[in-house]
Amino acid sequence: MTVEEEQIARGFDLAAPPEGFVDDPFPVYDALLTHAPVLVQPDGSVLLCRHADLDRVYRDTTLFISDKKAMFAPKFGVDSALYLHHTTSLVFSDPPLHTRVRKIMAAALTPRAIARMEPGLIATVDALLDGLAGRGTVDLIEDYAARIPIEIIGNLLDVPPAERGPLRDWSLAILGALEPAPSAAQLARGNRAVEAFSAYLEDLVARRRACPGDPDIDVLTRLIRGEGADAQLSETELIQNCIFILNAGHETTTNLIGNGLALLHDHPEQRKMLLENGDLIASAVEETLRFRSPNQLGNRETSAEVEIGGLPIPAGTNLHLCIGAANRDPEVFDDPQHFDITRKPNRHLAFAGGPHVCIGLTLARMEARVAIGRFLARYPDYRLAEVRVGGGRMRFRGYACLPADLG
Repeated sequence: MTVEEEQIARGFDLAAPPEGFVDDPFPVYDALLTHAPVLVQPDGSVLLCRHADLDRVYRDTTLFISDKKAMFAPKFGVDSALYLHHTTSLVFSDPPLHTRVRKIMAAALTPRAIARMEPGLIATVDALLDGLAGRGTVDLIEDYAARIPIEIIGNLLDVPPAERGPLRDWSLAILGALEPAPSAAQLARGNRAVEAFSAYLEDLVARRRACPGDPDIDVLTRLIRGEGADAQLSETELIQNCIFILNAGHETTTNLIGNGLALLHDHPEQRKMLLENGDLIASAVEETLRFRSPNQLGNRETSAEVEIGGLPIPAGTNLHLCIGAANRDPEVFDDPQHFDITRKPNRHLAFAGGPHVCIGLTLARMEARVAIGRFLARYPDYRLAEVRVGGGRMRFRGYACLPADLG
């Protein structure tokens, strides 16, 4: 590491990153891990980059809380639709709300229930692959990756297929407002999306109450029904967590599939290895999750004074958890800058950890295995165009557009 890299690391401000960081944050992550793995930000928050520190934070839900009311009040405004959504949804909540909602979702996302989804997933993927045939240049995001989770999560909530059109745009707008320093335009789009999404779901919930689905396969019916009197959700909790399910299941899985196809293209020796041994698809997905985590940043807040890496941190401090850096920590991963689909063990933190570990991780892994594996089997010689359009965000890493020639 050079003196310049050390200066970049110690002066790094997540709210005002250096030029080029959004497109390629990984050199900065490496510098932070070496020189400033625990870094106080200008606003008093603290950026954490080491795998061990993130693992500790994820496991201790008493000292490190997920509730974001104090953080989101000045960011969104307490009367905004974004504030209502993000302070009610599962990911930014603590018990008892987190316990109630997670219990209901977990009952609907058992391994057996997810296994029952696989034939439908394969049929969806194969239909999309058939539609790509003979088209020459296609966009692997718009024409493929983004369409798979929308269908799967839409099926989970039994959203009528004809009504799924706006879901992706609503999701992108809401998640875009979670950037460390969102613009006024991003905030306005996010608020409009929550309002429109909520209005749609209020109508969908009313229809489902009138005509319930099978709670073993229809998550919306299960959420409406709850799991006993102590687990009933209010109307607001129900609506906002339906938005969360669609957002969480859509954006990150789209990025996982797109990132995986891009990485295998850019590492032809790894693509060749996978084509020769299809059993490596599971570990290829895990390495994609580590090497280009769809979710690069998380957050927690300290509930009491704590020391991390020798730094005393006051109660009420916002912690930025740099997942993208932790997944390159040389203390945990050998040769972390190398994309290796045979890597074992692979203790990445792409799905967070502890009680807040991503509830949809098994489903996301299955979607990625099927989508990437079957794409390679159908189009093994695909070539990406030189020009790719990044997602343009720090928190969520993926592509907005990934043109490809299918060969």
